[in-house]
Amino acid sequence: MTEQTAAVAHFAGRLAYETDVSDVATDVGAGTTGWVLIDSRSHESWDQGHVPGAIHLPTREIAERASAVVPAGIRVVTYCWGPGCNGATRAALEFAKLGYPVKEMIGGFEYWAREGLPVETADGINRRLSDPLTAPRGVACAC
Repeated sequence: MTEQTAAVAHFAGRLAYETDVSDVATDVGAGTTGWVLIDSRSHESWDQGHVPGAIHLPTREIAERASAVVPAGIRVVTYCWGPGCNGATRAALEFAKLGYPVKEMIGGFEYWAREGLPVETADGINRRLSDPLTAPRGVACAC
């Protein structure tokens, strides 16, 4: 295998199993169906704020509860806190072991909130100001 072939396989593989905050927000906004968003963080973290419409299923509960919470065969997208945390990767692995098609939302809840996307708490849904280093005003990364 050449270096080019290996690189193409590596990056294509990542795109097959990873998505990002912007793509998830686009799918949520468009009402795209056939998938669920799983927040794999602790109860305390969920209570601090989460993506509206996400299902709370901490990683340690996936093996036991997934079949009761997520219909078989539906695509699952997992997220945890942020890029410094591998909780979404661990959650994605648990769903993959159970046979679900799965992707990990890179950036996690941290980048969801930092990009000024809606955040749900017990007080309702709100938006925080976006961090100009992640989402400059009026400018999309267009990547």
